[in-house]
Amino acid sequence: MSKKKSFSLEYDFHASRNMLFQYLSTPSGLGEWFADNVNSRGEYFNFIWEDAEETAKLIQKKNNERVRFQWENDEEEGNEYYFEFKIQVDDITNDVSLIITDFSDEDELDESKMLWDNLISSLKQVLGSS
Repeated sequence: MSKKKSFSLEYDFHASRNMLFQYLSTPSGLGEWFADNVNSRGEYFNFIWEDAEETAKLIQKKNNERVRFQWENDEEEGNEYYFEFKIQVDDITNDVSLIITDFSDEDELDESKMLWDNLISSLKQVLGSS
């Protein structure tokens, strides 16, 4: 099995840090753009799409700053892969950026980046922040 590589993507948002954080850290918020439906039980989030269902564990959360999830199958296999949403606000301009960190096989990197681009485009539509 090949080792996945970490990558990060940065997106600018015209939304408040607090509002953006709600869409990254709550089942109802994530269900608006990340999956068709999201349920949670404690630290476990169940993501449901048309033809798939995955569970991720919330492994780190700092209010209005960052959320980190690990897919259950990665946790079970002892992999240290995760995906993270980190909100940064420029001290001078107050511009809000979302930095996504994820892992991908090298031969699927472009596809993974395109998936995130599409997901973030959906999130921006939901927020009215194009």
